[in-house]
Parts: sequence; structure tokens; C-alpha cells
Amino acid sequence: MIRPTAVSPLPDYKLLLTFSTGEKKIFDVTPYLSMPFFASLNDKAIFQRVFVNEYTVEWANGRDIAPHELYDNSIPLSMFDSDFTKLTPAERARLDESERDWQDGRTVKASEIDWN
Repeated sequence: MIRPTAVSPLPDYKLLLTFSTGEKKIFDVTPYLSMPFFASLNDKAIFQRVFVNEYTVEWANGRDIAPHELYDNSIPLSMFDSDFTKLTPAERARLDESERDWQDGRTVKASEIDWN
């Protein structure tokens, strides 16, 4: 079973997780905060008191998230872009293509767009 072996709380209710596979991933707890069971984690002091128990992450108040949920719903640290400045390879290719189109004069004038 893949399980977290280390956890660090990050800003904006995210967790930096290291898994038994050696992978480092980011898990966003924000969607859970509106659920009554996890509502206490809205208190940043409580959220910061996260730790790894025998199987998963847990908070001092007993709240926890299943290890498979943490693994399946997190993103690799290498893909995490907190300020949205990195591009995926597909985004980079599309941007490069758009720049070539613009340089070659293949543009659309605003007057040619049907805005209705």
C-alpha cells in the first residue's frame, strides 16, 4: 500500500507529501474544508499541526484523510506551479505556435470576429 511517510503544511491549505514510493506530491485540502468533519481545519493553527501516523496524515484533533485519496488526488511536486508561471509542454507548444502565427501575419482582426 502506498502511504505518506512525511508531511509539511504549506500556505493555502496545501500539504507537501512524501510517499512510500519516494514521490513528493502536493495535496490541496481546500475542497474538504467545507465538509463538517474537516471544518475545524479552517483554523490555521490546527491545520499546521498535521503529522504522519502509522498509515496516513492526521491532525491533532483526529481528522485524517485516506492514503489512497492523498496519493490519487495530489499532483507531483515537479508539476506544481504556485504562481502559475510554468507552462506544460502542450501549453508551451500552443504559445510557440501562436507566436509564429503572429510573426507570419496570420492574425484575426477584431472587426472579423462575430462577437454575438
